[in-house]
Formats: sequence, C-alpha cells, structure tokens
Amino acid sequence: MPELVIAMYKPKPGKEKELLDCLKDHVPTLRQLGLATGREAVIARSRKDGTVLEVFEWVSAQAVEDAHSNSAVQEFWERLSRCAEYRNLSSLVEADEFFPHFEPIQ
Repeated sequence: MPELVIAMYKPKPGKEKELLDCLKDHVPTLRQLGLATGREAVIARSRKDGTVLEVFEWVSAQAVEDAHSNSAVQEFWERLSRCAEYRNLSSLVEADEFFPHFEPIQ
C-alpha cells in the first residue's frame, strides 16, 4: 500500500538554490528505482522560516526500507544533507496552526 510522506529541509545558509535543484531530481530518482509512485510531488516553502517541504508518495512501506539500504539513494540523501538540515513536522512554526499555508515552489 502506498505511503504519503512530508519531508522537510531547512536550507543551510546560501544553499537554498542548491537544495531546490537537488529536489528536482529526488522523486524522479526514487521513481526510476521503483521506490516512489507516479503521483506528482509537491514542493513548498514556509513563509515564516524558509523550511522547504516535499510531499511525495512511496510505493510501499517496504520501499522506504529498501531506500535505506540502496547505495544510490544513500548518495542522493548525502547530497541533500550537504545543502540542508532534515527537520520534523513539529519544528515548523506553522505546526501549531489550523490549516497552515505554504508558498508553492513548483
């Protein structure tokens, strides 16, 4: 069964463009490996602190596990970590709001 995920990245200083360029390849790479569905990813930005959100769909829970042992995915995630810090949902200023709004990037 597919699983929807909200990934969050806080760009490192001066690295937002690099992060956004990287995210253009993220889900397509996962799709090529059979790990993400064809559902279009949504990329948006917090207007309050600049955190970038990426919403996409994994093929299954197993696909998530497989990604963590796939060297190509690991290399890609290392690339992401060079330009951003991974964040969790509760770290967003908007997390306490009903119906938070974000700036679409795509």
